[in-house]
Amino acid sequence: MTGPAQPISGNDLARFSGPQTFMRLPAAESPEGLDAGIIGIPMDIGTSWRSGTRFGPKQIRAESAMIRPYNIQTGAAPFDALHVGDLGDIAINTFSLSKSLSIIERAYGAFLKSEFVPVALGGDHSLTLPILRAMAAKHGALALVHVDAHADVNDEMFGERETHGTVFRRAYEEGLLIPEKVWQIGLRGTGYTAEDFTEAEGWGFNVIQAQELWHKPLTGLGRRIVESVGDAPCYLTYDIDSLDPAFAPGTGTPEIGGLTTWQALELLRALRGLRLVGADMVEVSPPYDPSGNTALVAANLVYEMLCLLPGVPYR
Repeated sequence: MTGPAQPISGNDLARFSGPQTFMRLPAAESPEGLDAGIIGIPMDIGTSWRSGTRFGPKQIRAESAMIRPYNIQTGAAPFDALHVGDLGDIAINTFSLSKSLSIIERAYGAFLKSEFVPVALGGDHSLTLPILRAMAAKHGALALVHVDAHADVNDEMFGERETHGTVFRRAYEEGLLIPEKVWQIGLRGTGYTAEDFTEAEGWGFNVIQAQELWHKPLTGLGRRIVESVGDAPCYLTYDIDSLDPAFAPGTGTPEIGGLTTWQALELLRALRGLRLVGADMVEVSPPYDPSGNTALVAANLVYEMLCLLPGVPYR
């Protein structure tokens, strides 16, 4: 590569046409030479309520065609500094969750032989566990920023230990995380026990429930997180159901009383300075939002993640 490739401009080719990659970036056959890469993981066999997230990566990519390369509010210009490409989708086994999780871990293990930041488009949240396994194998135990309506620390669901609701208990048990550098943000709703949102605090997790954030800007919280995490390798996992369903109805397990889109932007922009080694956007379920707005929000938040990466010009 001679220089970073820009997304195809809407002034050169109408946004409703062209390649179906994220932001119409170049398709890449491998991560070699990339600074960051988009990876689709189209699966919903780990869900417990509404399915449909298998269609998430396709619609996030479709809605991302509207996004322009320059962030007017922050001055960030990720494609001026970084080689970013779309690596397509991981070929999961649509009939087997356990096999799919193994496939994802192996795929990431191969990807991570290259020095780049993988950014996944989900897909249900169960996909984050094999990613964390591969990430920890490369970087050691990780800091984690987990934005979600749910803690996802169940022990089992219907006797299964690996589902979208058990991810972070397994990650904690397996030593994939630095507990005191784990931040869970936006938790809310009802639970099965009074300890559903507090048990992980006993492990060292920092838990911020949604009601603590109502009517507040989140810039200060983001700065607290950056200070807490320091220079530890950090993974960012963003469940779209962290947003109130008024803003993101197209998800499998919606909960009222969530974050607003402007709080989501405040939080992500305040995370600048983290040593991000990977990220994902999960639980977008297009069948529950025919307007495409949920996927549009998700695509914009993924763009904001790219703006956080080291080396990106920022005002």
